[in-house]
Amino acid sequence: MESTAQPLSERELLQRAQKGDPRAFGIIVQSYQRPVYNLCYRMLGDAEEAEDATQETFIRAYTHLGRYDPDRKFLNWVLTIASRHCIDRLRKRRVSWASLEDEPYVERVPMPESMDPHQMAERNERADEIQHWLNQLPPDYRTPLVLLYWYGYSYEEIAQIMHLSVPAVKSRLHRARKRLAEMMSQSASPSSALSYPHPHS
Repeated sequence: MESTAQPLSERELLQRAQKGDPRAFGIIVQSYQRPVYNLCYRMLGDAEEAEDATQETFIRAYTHLGRYDPDRKFLNWVLTIASRHCIDRLRKRRVSWASLEDEPYVERVPMPESMDPHQMAERNERADEIQHWLNQLPPDYRTPLVLLYWYGYSYEEIAQIMHLSVPAVKSRLHRARKRLAEMMSQSASPSSALSYPHPHS
């Protein structure tokens, strides 16, 4: 009688990877490649550079697996590596935050067929507008905003990822919102007010 092998749990895969099994780590990469890429893309604003940053993130994660604490969420740990790497890239790049004209940071979620075309156009225009303002924020402000509003992380989780205290995270978010409000008030566009979801506390 044939027995069907049960798939390994994430913890078991990580244990094997820590012992030097690249195939086990490859399965982990497949599970988390998309969220890591999304973070890199929102931070860097360039698809090709985001791909490079994603690959570099997982190389660094594999190299430092011995430091990984199994009691911590692996995704949080790998996003910490990704966000630090992207911040380093942005600081080295030293470009104007308003110079990007690639795809928007806000993903355009496929709309139901029943949605009115005008509503779809309005939503996409809104996404482009939000991208414009995010592109002008320095990385230390952009990172907590992306983690809060697009990943739904709590202040505590953001603090863990960014290696900050919760008050420091709240302070950066406050300053980021204030910076956005100042930039918007100086804009000639009458529709330049951001509407974010209610943050997780």
